[in-house]
Amino acid sequence: MGEWGDRAGFDLRMHQPHRGGMGDRERNALRAEPAPWRQWGRDLDAQSVEQMKNACALPVSVRGALMPDAHVGYGLPIGGVLATDRAVIPFAVGVDIACRMKLSVLDLPVAWLRERRERLARAIEEETRFGVGVEFQHPRQHPVMDEDWNVSPVTHAHRDKAWRQLGTSGSGNHFVEFGLLTVLDPRLGLPAGEHLALLSHSGSRGTGALVCDHYSRLAMQKHRDLPKELARLAWLSLDESEGREYWAVMQLMGKYASANHACIHRHLAANLGARVLFDVENHHNFAWKETHDGREVIVHRKGATPAAQGVLGVIPGSMASPGFVVRGRGSRESLCSAAHGAGRVMSRTQARKTLDWKAARRLLDAAGVTLISAGLDEVPMVYKDIHTVMAAQDDLVEVLARFDPRLVKMAPAGERPED
Repeated sequence: MGEWGDRAGFDLRMHQPHRGGMGDRERNALRAEPAPWRQWGRDLDAQSVEQMKNACALPVSVRGALMPDAHVGYGLPIGGVLATDRAVIPFAVGVDIACRMKLSVLDLPVAWLRERRERLARAIEEETRFGVGVEFQHPRQHPVMDEDWNVSPVTHAHRDKAWRQLGTSGSGNHFVEFGLLTVLDPRLGLPAGEHLALLSHSGSRGTGALVCDHYSRLAMQKHRDLPKELARLAWLSLDESEGREYWAVMQLMGKYASANHACIHRHLAANLGARVLFDVENHHNFAWKETHDGREVIVHRKGATPAAQGVLGVIPGSMASPGFVVRGRGSRESLCSAAHGAGRVMSRTQARKTLDWKAARRLLDAAGVTLISAGLDEVPMVYKDIHTVMAAQDDLVEVLARFDPRLVKMAPAGERPED
């Protein structure tokens, strides 16, 4: 269950943020009382909690929530949810805009996970690409490339690059994996029992990162007087042209990230001669216009899963621990949000310095997982216990199915992370 932050009892409707016609100092003045926020999980690191408190001090903040997989991010922590008034914060959306999970159940025998792993691995290698800047020589086809890429100077300049990267998986914590989906609840719409499933995690690739960089710089220029610890929480007003432009390009990056997964799943299924029986997809690192407490707000979910009443989503664990297909409970206190994964317990630098492949291989072997490639900074030991995370948010989502990885591919060791 969650715990309230410092100002849990603050009336959400009491504070009306200042609007235009003011100088920077007045516009950037922090709230006299921080917006109310609540956290899930008792073992969150102090830095993440401090970042959440800082975010709730912004003059545009309305309410916040911190998920049990939280860890330190740029500006808003990963696992941070923040509702604002008519304002969008590029770094509260994140660098990898609209990063998402997609799971497809294929009509292939479950026995393939044991008997035909080499065939499944070959399909992954042939149908997607991993690493910073990777592209296809012959771009994938998808209607997203017919969208208006002139909504922003960034997307106008990098449309061709985005097209060449369509269907690629990137680096960092992005993955493509085959595994065993065990259906636990018939409301999922699949027969009870075990199914062969494909799960992917990727986002808007290099173009999304460039969009974040461009608009976060614009936001910081507009709010130069923000305290240093809040500089990356600079916002763009949706009442101004820059904010509306960012909002439009964020929507495009959302469609593009979804198209990435569509291409990966379509081409992998075709490669294997398989038919998709069921699929589910959800994204994070995005901002939504939603109504909470009787008012429209902008809800940023940075590394947090939408979990409105009845909404399906996928919350993965590590490469050696299960993920779950979940159904949102519509919790008002969490702004209808949940965790997006297990959450890191150590930095990438610390992982490379302190961990070794021998111990990681033992964990993978015990879990029956074949690893095609990954960096040491993504081995199971760098993540929290997914079961503890799920238990901490039992009031936010209900579990309908369990996914156990069996064949995993991530970017090879030495790749610079993009997440």
